[in-house]
Amino acid sequence: MLKLILRRIHLILALASGLFLINLSITGALLIYAKEIQTIINPQYWLLGDNHSNKKQHLLTLSELTAKIEQQTVQKIQFIQPEENRQIAWQVRLENKHYLSINPYTAEILLAYEFSDTFYGFTMSWHRWLLYTNDTNEKPMQLWVSIASLVFIIELIIGFTLWVKPKHRLKRLNVRWKAKNKIRFTQLHGTIGVIFCFPLILISFSGIAFFWQDATKQIIESLSFSKIQQHNYQHQLFSNKAPQLDKAYNVAKAALADGKVFRIYLPSNAGTPLALRIEMPNESHASSWSWANPYTGELLSSFDASETSVATQVWNFKYKFHIGEFIGWPVKVLWLLISLMPCFFILSGIYLWVKRKPT
Repeated sequence: MLKLILRRIHLILALASGLFLINLSITGALLIYAKEIQTIINPQYWLLGDNHSNKKQHLLTLSELTAKIEQQTVQKIQFIQPEENRQIAWQVRLENKHYLSINPYTAEILLAYEFSDTFYGFTMSWHRWLLYTNDTNEKPMQLWVSIASLVFIIELIIGFTLWVKPKHRLKRLNVRWKAKNKIRFTQLHGTIGVIFCFPLILISFSGIAFFWQDATKQIIESLSFSKIQQHNYQHQLFSNKAPQLDKAYNVAKAALADGKVFRIYLPSNAGTPLALRIEMPNESHASSWSWANPYTGELLSSFDASETSVATQVWNFKYKFHIGEFIGWPVKVLWLLISLMPCFFILSGIYLWVKRKPT
């Protein structure tokens, strides 16, 4: 009786969330290589070319680059995202929330764009909020996408329970490739679901964490018996001096010298510091910070996220884990295959349901 109830719940949830899950599956697969795809399509916007690999080329200083960009755009810069690879263009976000792809050696603007204009931005918007933003700039569909991800986790748990309950569990993981379609798809549906159940749950959970942050933080803290630590830097500056961006940048960078600068946040007004978001050697993603006074060049504070609690390390790992960007290319290929599995589960499940209906 319990088995029958679970099967019906499994079916109803799949039918209710099917379109959302197919969307998440396809767009998730595209996102894994979205930046590479857009670079291949339009290399002139994202690559600088071989001539800039010459070591004699010098980067503009932060103050020079900022002045030239702001002069061309008549907009203040919100942040600059540098690249270690000398052939890759840098990205800039302006105060009006538009983006630029720039040459950091000449301050030439290669492309001015809005986030959703690029292949990566369009796919990300499609994946996370179904491209819909209302008049107040809210993204209501993000809730439904998160609900669909939660439903998928429940589906995986139900499917795993259905596999565990009867006897001969390992024997039922075999796939008879020469059997009829119905038998073959039934076995594939169950076998793939069992083998990849755990990573699929974790990937779905990491996706939900971007929306339901408080709830997912509590779960991580409970399981790790530690607290998530985040920087709480708050300091208002008062100065009538001329900015010393280059000095402030060098001081802030030296505070976490072993790290790689991920983003440079320019002061939004006279009372805010220059902030660097930095990825330390033991970090999976840039979660460390350093702040400097842009008028005096004085170091204000720094936060090394690589020396924080287990819960913090897990929380900061969620982005790289979600997109499979860790260890190397084999994981990205594996994540590409895993991301297409929800699509397979929905389509094969509907096929099996149709075949079970009386003719």
